[in-house]
Amino acid sequence: MKALLGRVNGPLLGAFFVVGASTLWGTTGTVATFAPSVSPLAIGAVAMGVGGLLQALYAVQPIANHWDILRGRWLLVALGAAAVAVYPLAFYSSMHLCGVALGTVVSIGSAPLASAVIERLAERKALTRRWMLGAVTGVAGAGLLCFAGDSAERPGGLAEAWAVPAGVVLGLAAGVTYAVYSWAAHRLISGGVSSRAAMGAVFGLGGVLLMPVLAVTGRPLLESWENFTVGAYMALIPMFAGYVLFGWGLARVRASTATGLSLMETVVAAVLAVVVVGERLPALGWLGVAMVLASLFVLTPRQAGSH
Repeated sequence: MKALLGRVNGPLLGAFFVVGASTLWGTTGTVATFAPSVSPLAIGAVAMGVGGLLQALYAVQPIANHWDILRGRWLLVALGAAAVAVYPLAFYSSMHLCGVALGTVVSIGSAPLASAVIERLAERKALTRRWMLGAVTGVAGAGLLCFAGDSAERPGGLAEAWAVPAGVVLGLAAGVTYAVYSWAAHRLISGGVSSRAAMGAVFGLGGVLLMPVLAVTGRPLLESWENFTVGAYMALIPMFAGYVLFGWGLARVRASTATGLSLMETVVAAVLAVVVVGERLPALGWLGVAMVLASLFVLTPRQAGSH
């Protein structure tokens, strides 16, 4: 019984936290469509920028308690913060160009692959046949989504030939930066920093980096209550609350496991995009979605907390 409780309080609880965070994140693309006059750069800056500053405020005391460790690993903190700043700009721009479902699947679907590569390069962890199978499946699925996206309905009537390929490239950039800040936060936590302090430091600094972008692009957020509400929701719910949950998860599972589990976001986003936004993907697109999601089951270790 004690062993079972330890497992529930460890890897399984960590997986639950990550899935909960991913469910909140999956609402962001659909919510953003309710503020069409707000640019994707402003949406990303207010969501991750303000959300990151809230993370720092939430973690003031833990950051102070772990200041010596954080200062000693400032390069890791800076790397994570830079990734935090780039991620939302690439992610929301990707969704703007190629649609909520497609943008989310490419962005989040590529993150587990990027995480595995980072762990291989930084920690010398072997790439197994199972990982290679998952990588091929995920990349092939993203390729199908890119091809099928040409006939998908996209917000704002974007029909230019370059929109979908550009959106996919930005989605891949979002996936890589997501993997980078997840790995950086996990390394800090593994090095003795509490999850609150690690997330607060990385996301707080990332939020500071996003403030100039918000200052330049954020005026439409104040032009109507609807726009303001969308911005407030983004910062408070998926970004602040979601990343608190994600930090708790990273304290219990590997970064590659966490990014794999976060593919749940693609399911939530795709369902909401179809049901709420009215987007449509052709059958080939849904096959791509299925392949990306199938890669989750291949890439995720059989035990969520295995190291």
